[in-house]
Amino acid sequence: MIVWISFLTAVLIFLALDLGVFNKTPHIISTKEAGKWTAIWVALSFLFSFVIHWLYSTNYIANPDGLKPTTASIKFITGYLIELSLSVDNIFVIAIIFSAFRIPQKYQHRVLFWGILGAIVFRGLMIFFGVMLIHKFTWTTYLFGAFLIYTAIKMLMNGEDEKFEPKKSFVYKSLKKIMPISNHMDKEHFFVKRRHIRAATPLFVALVVIEVMDVIFAIDSVPAILAITSDPFLVFSSNIFAILGLRSMYFFLANMLAKFSYLEYSLIAILSFVGLKMLLHDFIEIPEWGSLAFIAVSLLAGIIVSLKINKDEVPE
Repeated sequence: MIVWISFLTAVLIFLALDLGVFNKTPHIISTKEAGKWTAIWVALSFLFSFVIHWLYSTNYIANPDGLKPTTASIKFITGYLIELSLSVDNIFVIAIIFSAFRIPQKYQHRVLFWGILGAIVFRGLMIFFGVMLIHKFTWTTYLFGAFLIYTAIKMLMNGEDEKFEPKKSFVYKSLKKIMPISNHMDKEHFFVKRRHIRAATPLFVALVVIEVMDVIFAIDSVPAILAITSDPFLVFSSNIFAILGLRSMYFFLANMLAKFSYLEYSLIAILSFVGLKMLLHDFIEIPEWGSLAFIAVSLLAGIIVSLKINKDEVPE
């Protein structure tokens, strides 16, 4: 319990510093600044694997699966890479949402900041129930595995045909029925008072849509990491590190999303792999380093192919 409280406290302290110190004044986050923070979060995530090793070697945390310290560290890194790779799709959707509601760049960070708080709560609940189901009903492992393969096939078949339109979504239409929505911005405020009526600004609408979309994406990502481990702390901490790094990664990649068009196939490969791993876990045992290597190679291949093909397509 002390470890859990300490981890959550550290996350909340950073978030407070982030909004109250580092980004106290709304500003446009440059690619250089975003790149710096992306590198910091990736470095912190890999350094945290050493903390994981220490925690599991000193028995400071519950270890229901009896994991060895090195195994726990590898599972954390593998889970983190899965969550980070699946976040790429989330970045595409966030860009579409900001564009649809015409959110100025200097206010986008504020929306993503508050979105993280909601994501931590919802991801925590989904992880809790997911781990509980796997521990109590072992057959749910096959259910999650089949769902991941179905998702991979759906991604492969749909391609780019399925376009998300925020203003035509169920979330936006439902929100309009619940509260008044203003089309005008009021600096960084989520609500504005117009003629004695308190109306939501586009910032709040974008926040709600992003929050709901994150829950939808978590339906894929949580089962994916449960294929690697059902240890609650490893699943939760890897999710949180990926979510915290998502904001800076969004601003870093926002202007380069088109260059990584072939990364979608890496995500399909990863989802298929973890789905098969869940379905065949009683017959085939894949070592932890094997899972980590496959996911890392898939991501690297997607990035290299995307950059190479896009470079070849640029007219001279």
